[in-house]
Amino acid sequence: MTSLIKNTVINNKLPQILLSGFMISTASFYMTMATAAPIYKVVDEKTGQVTFTDRPQNHEQQVGRRVTEMAITTGNETNRSDNNTTSNQLSDTQQNTTKPVTNTKPEVQVNYQIAIAEPSEERAYRRPVQNIDINVQIKPALQAGDTISIYFDNKEVAQGLTASIATIDILPGAHSIKAVVKNQKGGVVQQVTRTVYVIQNTTALQNKKKIAKQLLAYQNLPWHQKVMLKMRQKQAANP
Repeated sequence: MTSLIKNTVINNKLPQILLSGFMISTASFYMTMATAAPIYKVVDEKTGQVTFTDRPQNHEQQVGRRVTEMAITTGNETNRSDNNTTSNQLSDTQQNTTKPVTNTKPEVQVNYQIAIAEPSEERAYRRPVQNIDINVQIKPALQAGDTISIYFDNKEVAQGLTASIATIDILPGAHSIKAVVKNQKGGVVQQVTRTVYVIQNTTALQNKKKIAKQLLAYQNLPWHQKVMLKMRQKQAANP
């Protein structure tokens, strides 16, 4: 009789024992899952911004987002200080990745070779009948942002490789021609100079003075003499 009572008690408590064990196992399983929750790294491929999350499904459907699992797990109560350190490191990493990248590569300035092909060395020009034609050569070709200007007696007369200067208003003597290459900031990169001379055209000056003298003499003639002079000029032109 005693054995029958014991068996009955045991049989009645067996389901409760099994249920308690199942609940403990289930709780342990979820606690293990909680302490081993994975962290995911989300990278915006367009901007490079990095975000850490435990819900990758919120980002996987977004275009241009790359989601990867990190080998980082949350700690237990005894590792709270480690968790704080890890969180700070993740925050620092996220802030650093959002900083814009500055291109510190220095600009390389081209080494130009320039020459004044025209006028030739120490050439002389007769005033006022000749113009000073300038032709500059440069290698390699000008890069974007760089310019070249032509100066006559330190005064800019043209931008480019050619110029033509009339000598009628230039005084006789030595004069300087200069070609200057500048960068986009206005700094002088390369330059070359040439000296030319302007001389007075004596023959042209004498002819000009002779014509002026004849015109003055004609204006001083009496009117009847002017009429006779014009008639003689017509007869000479139509013999």
